[in-house]
Amino acid sequence: MSEFLSILFDPQQVLSVVAKTLFVIFLILILNTILNVVRKGLLLKAKTKKQISNVEIFTQIFRYFFTLLIIIFAVLSYSSAWSSFGIFLGFLSAAMGFALQKPITGIAAWMMVVTKRPFDIGDRIIIGDVKGDVLDVTLTHIHVAEIGGLIDGEEKSGRIVMVPNWLLFERNIVNYTSNDDFVMNKVVVNVTYESNLDHAIEIVDLSARKYLAGIIGMSPGGPEIRLDFQASGIDVQVKYFSPARHLHEYSTNITKEIFDRVRVSGDVEIAYPHTEVVFRKKGE
Repeated sequence: MSEFLSILFDPQQVLSVVAKTLFVIFLILILNTILNVVRKGLLLKAKTKKQISNVEIFTQIFRYFFTLLIIIFAVLSYSSAWSSFGIFLGFLSAAMGFALQKPITGIAAWMMVVTKRPFDIGDRIIIGDVKGDVLDVTLTHIHVAEIGGLIDGEEKSGRIVMVPNWLLFERNIVNYTSNDDFVMNKVVVNVTYESNLDHAIEIVDLSARKYLAGIIGMSPGGPEIRLDFQASGIDVQVKYFSPARHLHEYSTNITKEIFDRVRVSGDVEIAYPHTEVVFRKKGE
C-alpha cells in the first residue's frame, strides 16, 4: 500500500506508469492491426469452410497469446523481477519448443500451403508414399482421398488418409495437376525380331491416336513412338499425355486395341517367353 501511495504522489512515477500504459495500448493496437491484415490475406486464399474456420482460430490464438505476453511484460516492467522471469521464460520456451515442435511445424506448413499454394483442394498429389486427391487442408492434417493403396493403380481405394502437415517439410511433394490435368503415360508392346517393325509402329501409333483423338488438341502434345532392343524382341513404346485421373482407363483401351490389331495382322507377333525346337536332317 505504501508503494502504491508513493507512486500516486510522485509525478515522475505517475508519468512513467501512464507512458508505459499508453505504450502497452499502442503495442496491442499494432498487434491487432497486423493480425487483421494477415487474417484478411489468409481469408482471401481460403476456399472451404474449414479453411476459413482455421484462419479465424489461428488469428484468435495469436491475438490472445501476444496480448497476454505484452501484459505480462508490462506488469513485470513495474518490478525488478525481469531476471528471474527471463530465466523462467527461457526454460518455458525451450520446453514448449521441444514438446510442440511438430505441431508448430505443422501450423507453419499449413501457412505455407495457404499462401504459396503448392497444391489446391481437388489436386492429385503424392506426399511421401501417400498418393491421392486433396479433400481438405486443416491446421494439423491434409485429408487425402487415397488412390491405389492396397492395390496397384490409379483408382480410388475408398480410404481417407490424413497426412500430418509437418511432413510437408520432410517429404517431396508431387502435384499431378499443378499446370493442367494431363500427365505423361506410356504403353509398351514387345514384338519379335521377325516382325515387320514398320507395321508394328503403325499399329501402335494408330491404336493410341484412336483413343486420344478427343484430347490431343487440349494436351501438351501428341503421341510419340520410341523403340528399345530387348533380349527376345523390340519394345515399341507409345508415350502420350492423358488426363491424370484416367491414366489406367486410357492405357487399358490402347493396350486392347494394339492386341486386337496385332492378332489380325499377318506380319507382327508379340514376343513372349517360349521354347521353339527345330529339327533338321543331318548334313543340312
